Amino acid sequence: MLHGVDVSAYQPDYDTDGSDFVFVKATEGRTYVNPRLKSQVKRARDAECVVGFYHFLWPGNTKEQAEYFLDKTPEKEGDLLAVDWEQTGEGTHASSADKDRFIREVKRLRPHHRVLLYCNRTFWLNHDTSSYAGDGLWIADYGKAAAPRIEADWRIHQYTDDPLDKNVADFASRKAMRDWATA
Repeated sequence: MLHGVDVSAYQPDYDTDGSDFVFVKATEGRTYVNPRLKSQVKRARDAECVVGFYHFLWPGNTKEQAEYFLDKTPEKEGDLLAVDWEQTGEGTHASSADKDRFIREVKRLRPHHRVLLYCNRTFWLNHDTSSYAGDGLWIADYGKAAAPRIEADWRIHQYTDDPLDKNVADFASRKAMRDWATA
């Protein structure tokens, strides 16, 4: 198992010690770009971590959101891409069909990158209608690392948010994760 973190503008300074991978929030909807994106990516790359980017999905306009995400996200071979599918600050959420369309559009626009679905256990069990997670499921379910309470296959498990979002990935080494990311 590999260890990693995911960060957004709320974590301006994060520690990479013990981290094999880092996901950085890039965008949200069609108007927000993480103002700390460049510095957070630099920190991850300087630590030789596998780097991923995620987009917080809003309901509707999935094609435009996918284009916006990729327009604002650096493109480097071996970087991972993900959609963050959960409840918005307004109490709404994108539909399962929106989530599927977004993943497919990102895969179409960047065919040489792996695209993952991030969601929490409740969304996976109660809102998902297709079981489509692109190239892999990144599941949030707090508790024991590498033991999410779902029956689906997963690639990454976010198991706590204290003091920041910590994850494990089902890969034997950084090289294995990089090889998978570039396949």
